Amino acid sequence: MHHVSLTPFGCQPVTAAILAGQRHAQARPALPAIDKWSVFSALRTARARFDLGDRDLSVLYALLTFLPARELAEDAPLVVFPSNATLSERAHGMPESTLRRHIAALVRAGVVARRDSPNGKRYAHRDRSGALAQAFGFDLRPLLVRAAEIAEAAHEVEAEAEALSRARTTLVLRLRDATKLAAYARSLGQDPDSEPRLILIRRALRRRLAADELLALCRQVDAILSDIHRALHLGAEEPSGNDSQNERHHTSSEPDSLESEKREEAGQTEPPLPLALVLKACPELSHYAPDLRSWRDLCGAAARITVMMGITPQTWAEAQRTMGSEAAAVTVAAILQRFSRIRNPGGYLRNLSRRAAEGAFSPGPMVMALLSPAR
Repeated sequence: MHHVSLTPFGCQPVTAAILAGQRHAQARPALPAIDKWSVFSALRTARARFDLGDRDLSVLYALLTFLPARELAEDAPLVVFPSNATLSERAHGMPESTLRRHIAALVRAGVVARRDSPNGKRYAHRDRSGALAQAFGFDLRPLLVRAAEIAEAAHEVEAEAEALSRARTTLVLRLRDATKLAAYARSLGQDPDSEPRLILIRRALRRRLAADELLALCRQVDAILSDIHRALHLGAEEPSGNDSQNERHHTSSEPDSLESEKREEAGQTEPPLPLALVLKACPELSHYAPDLRSWRDLCGAAARITVMMGITPQTWAEAQRTMGSEAAAVTVAAILQRFSRIRNPGGYLRNLSRRAAEGAFSPGPMVMALLSPAR
């Protein structure tokens, strides 16, 4: 009479993990044969899902080497019965006490089942033909029974790792954008105190982060980027080329200024007004260039501001050519001061450049209008 024992030898008690492993070993569904190293590779990928470590898998690898066939098959003998000394040798000299600990972990994980003999030793009975009749040792059939489950767990772990890698890459790219845009904003004196927040995120990236932590950091960087974009007005409407519409919009909001502009003589190449008066009329300049001391400083600041306002380099160059560098810089400063009221700064500057070429515009009246209390 053949009996398969469900309990371990000696004083070791029965546990739920041992019984679960025995159930896996005795399950008899129709199972396709599978490469033992393929299952082992999948289990190595998903080892954390089964609460296994690298050393546990080293012992499992050693056990698998005692199976003569490469495949785990339903009709193949799947019980291995090496002595502790032999198993220790296959496990690169692992001490027996350490072996026992890792074997217990494999049993708890349900990937190996014990087949203990009456005296606790591992051996096999063979029939008269020499075929294996009964073996006592470690049953590897749970690997065959759970092969699909292990493969699915490995696939999920790989997908999570890929998603984690993408999330980290996205975070690093956004952090780079935020860092460089913050530096640019600082050069204009317009950075919304983003650097302290960016430093904290860079420090966090030194650790191994979970996916939810990376997503939380991405949201923080997005918030910083939004603040920087607002500070730099990067969301300003692109030039539409509809200059007449923009000119009509400006005329309705500043009639006194444009009327006085028409009366000014155009084409000045010398500074049209005292620099101090321009700075007083255009206090917004201080946010982008806090240390303006000369007309050269103002022209350099105006060139940077045109980029921020969405004015193309060609439009800025044309304004300088037709008005002169200083007059063009004053015009840009005045446009910046009224930025919230001008829907298309690029189109508006092109229109003023054409008027300057016709002798019908200079920026003096714009500045005086900004100083007027009635504005």
